[in-house]
Amino acid sequence: MIWILVFGLPLTVAAVIGVCALLRMESLAAAGRAARLTPAPGGPAPDGGPAEARPHDDGTEPLPELLSRLLCRFGWLAAVPAGVAALTGPAELSRVDWMVLGTSVQMDALARPLLGMTAVLYGLALAFIPRSGVDRGPALTAFLLLCFAGNAGVFLAADIVTFYLSFTVMSFTGYLLVVHSRSRESRRAGRIYLVMTVLGECAVLAGLLLVARTGITVLAEAPAAVAESPHRDAIIALLLIGFGVKAGTVPLHVWLPLAHPAAPTPASAVLSGAMVKAGLAGWLRFLPLGESEPLTGWGTAFMVLALAGGFLAVPIGLLQDNPKVILAYSSISQMGFLAALVGAALAVPELAGACIVAATVYAVHHGLAKGALFLGVQVWDRERLPRAVVVLGLVMAGLSVIGAPLTGGYVAKYGAKEAVGDASVPAAGGFELAEVLPWVGLGSTLLLARFAVVLWRRDRRREPVPALRGVAWACLALFTAVPVALVAAARPAFTMPGWADPAALWGQSWPLLLGTVLAVAAAAVARRGELEDNRWAHPRGDTVPPGDLIAVEERAAAALLRLLRRGMATARGVAGDVRERVAAAPSPLAGIGRVQERLGTWTGSGVLLLLVLAAAAWWTAMRGGS
Repeated sequence: MIWILVFGLPLTVAAVIGVCALLRMESLAAAGRAARLTPAPGGPAPDGGPAEARPHDDGTEPLPELLSRLLCRFGWLAAVPAGVAALTGPAELSRVDWMVLGTSVQMDALARPLLGMTAVLYGLALAFIPRSGVDRGPALTAFLLLCFAGNAGVFLAADIVTFYLSFTVMSFTGYLLVVHSRSRESRRAGRIYLVMTVLGECAVLAGLLLVARTGITVLAEAPAAVAESPHRDAIIALLLIGFGVKAGTVPLHVWLPLAHPAAPTPASAVLSGAMVKAGLAGWLRFLPLGESEPLTGWGTAFMVLALAGGFLAVPIGLLQDNPKVILAYSSISQMGFLAALVGAALAVPELAGACIVAATVYAVHHGLAKGALFLGVQVWDRERLPRAVVVLGLVMAGLSVIGAPLTGGYVAKYGAKEAVGDASVPAAGGFELAEVLPWVGLGSTLLLARFAVVLWRRDRRREPVPALRGVAWACLALFTAVPVALVAAARPAFTMPGWADPAALWGQSWPLLLGTVLAVAAAAVARRGELEDNRWAHPRGDTVPPGDLIAVEERAAAALLRLLRRGMATARGVAGDVRERVAAAPSPLAGIGRVQERLGTWTGSGVLLLLVLAAAAWWTAMRGGS
């Protein structure tokens, strides 16, 4: 019964909103036809009806509009069953026979915390849609509910088919979130998102087909099957690419900084908080973590790409001037932290169990904290919460992302450093991973300092919006440490920090302190008069455009296209010169014409015939003579 509500309720609400939209369109079309056919009093029939003709002349709201508005307002309730299932759902394997071809789900140690985090984020995001200034709120609600069903299916899936179908539904419905505003920027971001999604889907499908070729379909058996498969390396490569697109792994991250500012803020919160975790879930479900001999090469590849994203995202994010773009680059950096845990589990199989648990706890922490920050942009712009409450909520969520003491990040990052043990990165001189991971916190501090500066410059418009959702956001932002600590404490393999341990406190505090000093110093330098117009001291987001690599590739493609156009123009010019020179040269056609005229007379044709006969007689005589 619980699974009918978890999947059926969001899908049903989305379907009803879609039906209401179709009925509204049909009603407006009928009203327009009636307006064109009804003549105006004392005059001819009008050429066309009003653009928004209402089918009810008595001023009442049509039923489809009323129903879709109510579903938009209370759509967040569709996420409640998933939250209840995360808390109380059975752990045994369950089948949902009415769904697709028969779906099998299981609430295991990975699914339960990720589903709970997803339910919280989607529920709060859905609550932030009504009266938020978002166009076509019911449509956005329906798209978010479809994404939610797919996202929940990814975490709960117990077989390969269910996982892939859920992953595909979530990925392609995400395109509708990105292009929802229909602006030029959103359409460009949507095109890039779609291209990267198709690339990732093809890689995932190919990898899962190779997994299924081993004869297994149950996810619990997949890591061992991949470890024993003769196509192990091909599967790992395909899954690194396919799930790396969704997880924002460098260099497959280019869609993230474009999609987040293009999508409405509620959609940005789930894109960064929940949907990117589907890539992590794919790695944890299918990669042979702890199931084979050390895969040093693949582990090193994961760690190198992870650290590249963890550190290179920082300077690019600091050059942005949009708070949602800055948060997108922060997500790329944080997902690099998570990918490093996966790499350590591949390289050192003995650490796999601890790394999987640490990655799960970290994913919950990052999803809740980053979702609070994204929604905080809308809270700052439009909500009626007092400024002090908003600032406090944003500060606490930011400190959690950094990993400051007494926050959820403090628990998650400490446990992650302990989980990687003595794992090292051979390709980078053999330094220990645990020694470099805290520097990601330094980058997070700098990025969030830049986020704070950019957001502070934006004007607040406190509007009459539902107060309850503001209270819910404040609770999420202020108390993210509670669910993270509960998830961590329930896992024996996770190493909890001492809340008053001086070594742990200093280890998690120095990135925040150093980053704060560097941010203050940078702000002081930027205030100097000679740097007032400097694009590096006062970034405007155009020094390195959002999307970084894709912007360079687009510029290179545009330059190549211009070069091809110039080459074609030059070729056309050369061809024209050749034609002119040929036309100016003496033509043999006149002489040929005169010969034809002479041969066309009786005398000319007779002479030609005699010559042909003479030549034939001579050739015959010569043949006979030989």
